[in-house]
Formats: sequence, C-alpha cells, structure tokens
Amino acid sequence: MGRQGRAAGVYVVLDLQPGRADLLDQARRYADLLREPNVGLAIDPEWKLQPGQAPLQQIGHVASAEVNAVGAWLDGLTGDNEPQTLLVVHQFQTQMVRGEDTLRVSWPHVQTLVHMDGQGTPGVKEDTWHAIVGAVPEAMPMGWKNFLHIDTPMLTAAQTMAHRPQPLMISYQ
Repeated sequence: MGRQGRAAGVYVVLDLQPGRADLLDQARRYADLLREPNVGLAIDPEWKLQPGQAPLQQIGHVASAEVNAVGAWLDGLTGDNEPQTLLVVHQFQTQMVRGEDTLRVSWPHVQTLVHMDGQGTPGVKEDTWHAIVGAVPEAMPMGWKNFLHIDTPMLTAAQTMAHRPQPLMISYQ
C-alpha cells in the first residue's frame, strides 16, 4: 500500500480506531507501512473505549500522553523520511483528548495535526472549530472534515479555507 501509493503520488493515512487496545501497541502493528515516507498515522479518540463502554453508545477519549507516546515512537521509526510523517488526531469534542494543551506539536520527523471532524450545520461546526482551536497548543496545525451527506449545508472549499487558523488538511467523507 505504501509503495503503491508513493508510485501513484498519494499520501496514505492509516486511521487507528483502537477500541480498548493500547494505541502504541496498535500503531506498532503497522510499522512496516509507517516506515514508508508517504504513510502517516491518524488516531481516532472517538473509538478509544473504556471497560463497559460500547461503540456508538459512548464517545471515547485518549490522554495526550498516549498521543505523545505514539508520536515519539513514530519519530524514531521514520527518522530518515522526508518530509515529516503526519500524525493526525481526530477530534469533535474537547473531552476526546484529555490534556490536549500538552499535545506535542512536532518532533524532528513527525508533525501533529488536529483534525476537527465535527458534523452538522455551519454554525455547529464553527462552534466546534473554535472550541478545539482554543484548547490545543497555539502552534498546532489544524484540519477540517466536511461530511458530504450530513453537513447541512456543507461548506464550500472557499468557506472552509476562510477559517483561522487556516486548515492545512481538508478531508471529505
């Protein structure tokens, strides 16, 4: 996947939805792919559940220390890669990343990006954006997700790019 993506000029992001698994243990399973210079990693705290919780019944969370541990490991794994490897943290509620003000923004070989993936009306998404931006470290690069069939109405590319800080990654689902 990594080499095929690179040959096609594509950057691939592997998305971890850990359930009750340890994030670092789960990331290590994909070490061979993550060594590729065009493969990054995403963490989806919504799916990091505690004992007794069930998917779609509760919204999970991770501690910033867990994210930072994955970032440090990824930095060691991808040290020779250029450009930096991308570490994406999906978030649509501030409680999804505990201690997010201590998220590490970057390492020498890894760049963290918080990806606001809330859904709904433009006003709801705007409120989510401001809450997340206000909670992360000031220098944190941000991303935005537009939902094709859920956002009502979905923002245009120009409307999305008008946000401050300007999103450095936009995804569509």
